[in-house]
Amino acid sequence: MTSYAAKRLPVHRGPAAWSAILGAQPPAVVLNNKTTADFVIVGAGFAGLSAARRLKQLQPDAKVVVLEAGRVAEGAAGRNSGFMIDLPHDLASDDYAGSGDDRVMINLNRQAIDFARSAVEEFDIDRNFFDPAGKVNGAASTTAEANNHSYAKHLASLGEDSQVLDPQQMYELTGSRHYNSGLYTPGTVMLQPAGYIRGIAAGLWAQDSPVYECSPVTGFERDGLSWTVRTEQGSVSTGTVILTVNGHLESFGIERGRLMQLFLFATMTPELDVGALAKLGGQPRWGITPSDPMGTTMRRIDTAQGGNRIITRTCAALRPGMTATAHDLARASRVMQRKFDQRFPQLAGMEMQHHWAGHLCLSLNGVSVTREVEQGVYSGCVQNGLGTTRGTLTGIAAAELACGHSSEITRHFEAEDQPKRLPPQPFREIGANTVLRWKEWKASEE
Repeated sequence: MTSYAAKRLPVHRGPAAWSAILGAQPPAVVLNNKTTADFVIVGAGFAGLSAARRLKQLQPDAKVVVLEAGRVAEGAAGRNSGFMIDLPHDLASDDYAGSGDDRVMINLNRQAIDFARSAVEEFDIDRNFFDPAGKVNGAASTTAEANNHSYAKHLASLGEDSQVLDPQQMYELTGSRHYNSGLYTPGTVMLQPAGYIRGIAAGLWAQDSPVYECSPVTGFERDGLSWTVRTEQGSVSTGTVILTVNGHLESFGIERGRLMQLFLFATMTPELDVGALAKLGGQPRWGITPSDPMGTTMRRIDTAQGGNRIITRTCAALRPGMTATAHDLARASRVMQRKFDQRFPQLAGMEMQHHWAGHLCLSLNGVSVTREVEQGVYSGCVQNGLGTTRGTLTGIAAAELACGHSSEITRHFEAEDQPKRLPPQPFREIGANTVLRWKEWKASEE
């Protein structure tokens, strides 16, 4: 192809709460003229900003421009739960154990975490936004405890440490009697994702790599040996385009009918006052992933991360149109209120301050789309629900491929198959959502 046009632009349901609790950002700098660059990156999330930083490492004198449709940290990067996980975390499995070479994936995940850690140091990002605290798989049923046992055995076979927490230890950690046990793993970094992403963007600006916000890319086309990337108010002429738009890759006509556009939902409490904190008990920071991947993720943060708050995340919906509906969010919010009340009866009925949807993209066979699409156009997309870690990796890989640099990361993605074709509509949406609801029901205690 010689031209690509965006059929859709991102639409978000609810606020990006992680960004909202940090307060207002400086005014957006919008691309409103014609300019040139050596590299243009479309999308300023984990993948896009990682790609920009990696480009500057490989080619310090290159001019790199990043174009973001909205505000930094208000898209998917500000809508996840902030778990940067090093271990196997296969959402399609019962216990997160992967189906491939998990030792390789652990090594790659840790390279992503090291890359992020060095960015925090280089750009002097608040260390509270990058907390290497580990996480816990919480179990509230015998089935979930069996999942944890299976996962712990799998980790042991890989030489990885884990620690079983009993009910009292889970209570002392969370203030909740809901959990029968937990499995602690030490390698996860707990991010304040919006704070981290804002910090990376600010660091790139300081390196004269502009991150233009509110500048959605409407399309790009070949112009001789270059590409012209167009936004609503400006354009950039460049030799290389890097797409880091996750599921919106399909909006540009790439891998149509092969990408699953999934939404997860979350709520966040208002800042807990002294009375609520006394009732709650527990530790000021923790993160709980469910032992069943279709269960409920819980997280508590403190004032250094945006206030003493609890985040609840559960429910999923497949929406090929790439927009979660108001009904989706309303239904999920009711479910999450119930989950919160079950876990914290001492705070039951507390009205949530923020409710939102976050856009994920998965492929049927669990692969990304990280490759050269055509000459001068590269993709670092499809994170399969692991946006913080896998997005960092796909961004690094796309940048390295664009520079002709080979590494363990690029070789991993180059070896991946193409995403499998999905069933046709309407069977895709009806069938997938039926399965998701069934899995939610099975994991209801979790």
